[in-house]
Amino acid sequence: MKNVGVWMDKEKALIIETDASGERMNVLESEIEAFNPTGGSRSKTKWGPQDVVQDSKYTEREKHQMKRYFDNLAEALKEAEQLVIFGPADTNAKFNSYLKDHKKDLADKVKGVEKADSMTDNQVKALVRDFYNA
Repeated sequence: MKNVGVWMDKEKALIIETDASGERMNVLESEIEAFNPTGGSRSKTKWGPQDVVQDSKYTEREKHQMKRYFDNLAEALKEAEQLVIFGPADTNAKFNSYLKDHKKDLADKVKGVEKADSMTDNQVKALVRDFYNA
């Protein structure tokens, strides 16, 4: 049986596969850009209007990059028989929702979605091992 655990955030996903032959860990980079919208400009006249930065452009770009990240991650996990998703913030919950909406066969294999802080590689391996041994 191939049990898989994923620790993920917006930067990368650590994929830990466990089976009878041992453990393997792969890293999948997200390629999501870190946006820091700056700008806007002042009018030449005193107390004049100010140009506004369009945040929607940045959020729309991030949404498309997130979907591409989730597509790549789902493709990497297609061989899993059981799946558990860990991570800080809400990226893990968004990925679970994405699976339910777009990859129903993989969503049925999800055994848990849990919060977990940033960890070392060995701590992530131990977390997955403990989840499946419990």
